[in-house]
Amino acid sequence: MRVDLAQNICRYRKEKGLTQEELAKKLGVTFQAVSKWETAQSLPDITFLPRLSQIFDISIDKLLGYASYDKPITIYEEEYKIPEYYWGVEPSKVCFRVLELLPPTTHLKLLDVGCGEGKDAVFFARNGYDVTAFDISDAGIEKTKRLAGKVGVQVKTFKADILDFRLGTYFDVIFSSGVFHYIKPKLRQDILSNYKQFTKPNGLHVFNAFVNKPFIAEAPEKEPTACNWTSGELFMHYNDWLIKDCSEVIFDCNSSGIPHQHAMNSIIAQKIK
Repeated sequence: MRVDLAQNICRYRKEKGLTQEELAKKLGVTFQAVSKWETAQSLPDITFLPRLSQIFDISIDKLLGYASYDKPITIYEEEYKIPEYYWGVEPSKVCFRVLELLPPTTHLKLLDVGCGEGKDAVFFARNGYDVTAFDISDAGIEKTKRLAGKVGVQVKTFKADILDFRLGTYFDVIFSSGVFHYIKPKLRQDILSNYKQFTKPNGLHVFNAFVNKPFIAEAPEKEPTACNWTSGELFMHYNDWLIKDCSEVIFDCNSSGIPHQHAMNSIIAQKIK
């Protein structure tokens, strides 16, 4: 809990645009005290937690690193409760590109960020990767476990919000498809820097993000927590990595039962030693 609290105080302070001195002034403590909290050298007194929660506009549970959801955060929570697989069970085409670029001829750890119902995570596990996957949807996680059990592979799953979760262990491949539009613009640098830090040498990042185009109408789902990226924005985070593939495509979609289009940027980047 100490490390989670330290990281969260620092993260949410920065999100609010506060310096350590400004936060200290609001709390009536020294900036040295705030600095020690953020480096986990000490913990704030329990009486400060309600005030920190109020300043950061989050719950105390969230401040302490505990995710609690009183209502579904994703529109797909209900969709995933149907017996059938909403997105099917065939893996995304880019999964085969991962196999080509970094085949699991040795033990390779792969993280699927926002795994949904698990079709890609299970594909990777079937092909020999050591797979960990998380999603914010309970129903999605349960279907991932079910699909893994059906084909006889292991996928380590847990529930987490992409906005709050940060890596503390290293992976060879970090993969995510159809999720990055949930990342708020002010958190993108922090999240991708964390993912890059905890990627092993020669490891891969395989991501895509929906992008805004003036000639494409808003998607009919109108997800309240979604925020598309700017065309090319995703690529700019990898100027210091080797970009193996990058593309922008426009494709037809019928996920809501209403035909529409999306524009998407995709990238495969490698961390060179």
